[in-house]
Parts: sequence; C-alpha cells; structure tokens
Amino acid sequence: MTPQDSTQHFHPGPEMGRQLRNALGQFGTGVTIVSTMAAGRPVGVTANSFTSVSLDPPLVLWSIARTSRRYPAFAEAEHIAIHVLAKHQMPLCRAFAVAPDAFDAVEWHAGAHDMPLIDGCLARFECERYAEYDGGDHAILVARVLRAAVRPGTPLLFCGGQFGQFAAAG
Repeated sequence: MTPQDSTQHFHPGPEMGRQLRNALGQFGTGVTIVSTMAAGRPVGVTANSFTSVSLDPPLVLWSIARTSRRYPAFAEAEHIAIHVLAKHQMPLCRAFAVAPDAFDAVEWHAGAHDMPLIDGCLARFECERYAEYDGGDHAILVARVLRAAVRPGTPLLFCGGQFGQFAAAG
C-alpha cells in the first residue's frame, strides 16, 4: 500500500476535530514559552504557534486560545517575551503548558518593561504589542521585536503529538 492509498479525506467540522488536529499535527514546529507581567506577577504559556511575519518592521506572531485562563493577561499585555526552547528545556515546556503559576518554580529575571525572562533558551524576543486579530477560537497576537538574543544549541521540536529534536535528512 502506498502512502497515497492510506490518505484520509474529510471536511473539517465539529465532529472531525480530532482528525483535523491530527492533520495539523503533521506540521513540525519549534516550542516556545511566551511570558508577560499581569497584576504584578509573571505569567507564561507554552506555545508552538509562533512564526516570523516581517523583517522590516521586525514582526512575529503567535496565537492563544480565547478560552485559556491566561488569555486575558496576554490580551492586555503591552510587552511580551517569546523564548525558543532548547531540547533540555522539556520540563519548562511541560510546566508552562499546564500551570499559569509555573514561574514560581523557575529562575527568571526582569528585563525591560519588567518582562519575565528565562535564561538558557536558544532565542529570545522581547516585544511590544503591534496588533491582535480574530482567529476563530484563538486570538492572533502580532508583536514588534524590540530586542533579540540567540545562542547555538539543539531546539525542542513538536510533531505528531510528540516532542523530539531535529535530525538532518540523509
């Protein structure tokens, strides 16, 4: 049986949510933690919906579910930091995926505009709010990069519902 023979075709809808999620999961992504300050406390969330938008001006975007308990903090935030995770930062990824107060157990320092910054990541983008767009059950948040940092290392990746790392094609 060829891969084409096993292709499933469907029309997305409420009853096909799992199938759509599985199809979207075939697109491998990096993993980030997005952070901000809200009511004097650091707030963070794991996100793989991060991408670059423009080099001039320097814009990036990410999206967050409107039903997330952390959505209000990011919807109101004027400044955020986006941390691209290294493969050794899987515990951070998991912590911020489930706990809005994950910063209580993480070493961090305040950057410009009091943004909570996590060290040890492969790249970090300190940003200001640029725009928000309706994305159905998600909000699409566009940010202007004010400052960036990068270091070598192996990224943490997510594909097909699993975490892993990059392996060059033979």
